[in-house]
Amino acid sequence: MRRYLPRWSHALATAFLAAAVVVTGAPVITGTAHAESNGGVRVMPLGDSITEGTQIPGGYRVGLWQRLANGRYVNDFVGSQFNGPASLWDHDHEGHPGWRIDQIDANIVNWLRATTPRTVLLHIGTNDVLQNYDLNNAPARLSRLIDRITATTPNADVFVATIIPLSSSTSQARARTFNAAIPGIVQSKVNAGKRVRLVDMQNALTTADLIDGVHPTAGGYDKMAARWYSALRSVPGSIGNPLPSAA
Repeated sequence: MRRYLPRWSHALATAFLAAAVVVTGAPVITGTAHAESNGGVRVMPLGDSITEGTQIPGGYRVGLWQRLANGRYVNDFVGSQFNGPASLWDHDHEGHPGWRIDQIDANIVNWLRATTPRTVLLHIGTNDVLQNYDLNNAPARLSRLIDRITATTPNADVFVATIIPLSSSTSQARARTFNAAIPGIVQSKVNAGKRVRLVDMQNALTTADLIDGVHPTAGGYDKMAARWYSALRSVPGSIGNPLPSAA
């Protein structure tokens, strides 16, 4: 059942979140999606375990949510999944650990129709690289996934990230090859009049920001959050307009 906050609580929630701090060992909330909502602009964090927040519950979503709150933006994270620390006000997301591009593609239409996001944050391809899964065709799979997203939600802004670095030299070489194709894919969508944006995550982190060679540390996830937030603020309407400051 969808939970809505009354309008007067938006400012209260913002003030609370501005003061929230992620504390090691803090309670972690997991389970099926509860469709939390504050009535704000719907944003779908979409991808694999890096979106889900493996190793650091909530992942980049914690830092992104806190930046949005501090900036007085009112947003509603959406998705069929639900997890993260108690300090993350909205736990909904569409991050699926271990999933490849084709697995996201097989389900994306139903997820989009169920949540109708205004904005999609896509970080996918890490598991294609780690599994060495038909990598020659991975860019084509990503292109088809983006097309399916834009066809299903044509008025949404779709932010497509290059994937973050990997510690294995073999995997990192594959990741760089995959990432090199993404700017051209995004530009082809822009040329076709689609609302698709490129986000450079490859250079937002280094392997020193990884906790296990694949997933970011808390600091690494926060660097991702900062990069997403900067990209979102550069596109009018993607996260709505900030609430006016209290007098």
